[in-house]
Order: sequence, then C-alpha cells, then structure tokens
Amino acid sequence: MHITSSVEKYRCNIFWVTEDEARDPDGFHIERSIVRHAGSAVIMPVDEQRRILLVRQFRLPAKRYLWEIPAGKVDDGENVFQAAQRELGEETGLSAKDWKELVSFYPSPGFVEEKMTIFLATGLTEGQAHNMDDERIECRWFTIDEIEAGMASGEIQDAKTIIGYLMWRRL
Repeated sequence: MHITSSVEKYRCNIFWVTEDEARDPDGFHIERSIVRHAGSAVIMPVDEQRRILLVRQFRLPAKRYLWEIPAGKVDDGENVFQAAQRELGEETGLSAKDWKELVSFYPSPGFVEEKMTIFLATGLTEGQAHNMDDERIECRWFTIDEIEAGMASGEIQDAKTIIGYLMWRRL
C-alpha cells in the first residue's frame, strides 16, 4: 500500500486530522480521515502489596467519570518512556524506581494513528502531583479483587486499564 496523498484538515494541541488516500500495485484504493497522535505513555503503578493505583477523572467523550491507570500524550522532544515518567509524577505524585514495558498497541487503528505503550512501575515513592489546568484527578489504590470486580461490573471500562491489568497478571 502506498500513500498517494495526505491533506491536513484540522489541528489542536492533542491531535490533528488528515484526509489520506492510498493505493496498492493492483489498484486497490482506500480513502480515510485519520486522527493523528504522537502516542501515549500509560503507567501501571503497583505497590508492594500488589495494589494498583487508578486515577478517576471526567472523560468528556464517555460523558462520565472513569477509573483508569495514569496516561498521557508523548510531548515533543520526549520518548515514550520519558513521557511515562513525567505523567506518573504529574497525575499521581509518584515516582518509580523500577520500570518494565508490558505492551504496545493501537487502541482504534481503523481511524486513529495513536499507539499506546504500557509500563509497569514499581518501587514507588510518594511526592506531589501537578495536574494540568484542565484535569481534576482523584487517585485510589485498588486490590486485585476490586479490579476484577470493577471490570466484571462495568465500573472499570477503560481499555488501556483492562489491557494493562491483564498483561500484568500474565507476569
């Protein structure tokens, strides 16, 4: 498949949208509007008691508060690991001594370019959170049983949280 054209239609500080066309050597043709994104760093903070720290915030597209593992966009000049370290501190005040990459995935590759990378963060030290102006974040430690019950009941519906939890449990 070869990209034959890509035209930017919209840009904001989180993402941009292009209208793209692609064609393969046999003439098969695709046209799509694509949400472009620099990628996200996702953090699975686990303490010595094997509790997982989730953050709760209002998510406008979901029209509700969601419990989820901390995450954020990779900023210009950062790699995904640097973004994970920064986001953990900003959203929770925590820093981690030990880091392990769990998985990378595309949450919605039909029209979104974003790639998410989940890191396990352990050896945690508490500090002061520094939320962004448009964030109001609540943090809470969850046991394994509470996470399992939350996924079963629909209280936890965030895909990156479910994927991160399941990948961590595979360890």
